[in-house]
Amino acid sequence: MANHSATKKDVRQASKRRDRNRYYGKTTRNAIRDLKTSAEKKGYEEKLPDVISMIDKLAKRGIIHKNKAANLKSKLVKKATALA
Repeated sequence: MANHSATKKDVRQASKRRDRNRYYGKTTRNAIRDLKTSAEKKGYEEKLPDVISMIDKLAKRGIIHKNKAANLKSKLVKKATALA
């Protein structure tokens, strides 16, 4: 690591961002997992908009790719229609 103060600050900022991104990613993955294990249609459809919103936020922030977000949402909606 360089001894420049700007570089030290950049390292601190990157560490904070990495921790924050890992938190958001893990929280969303847990929400997706919980949603997938939900068996009843009513509970699934109540949680689905919240999880989709979380996925969209991850894509907007650049934590996951926009195509991965689209694939995740597609699979979740496909399961919602299958529960019908």
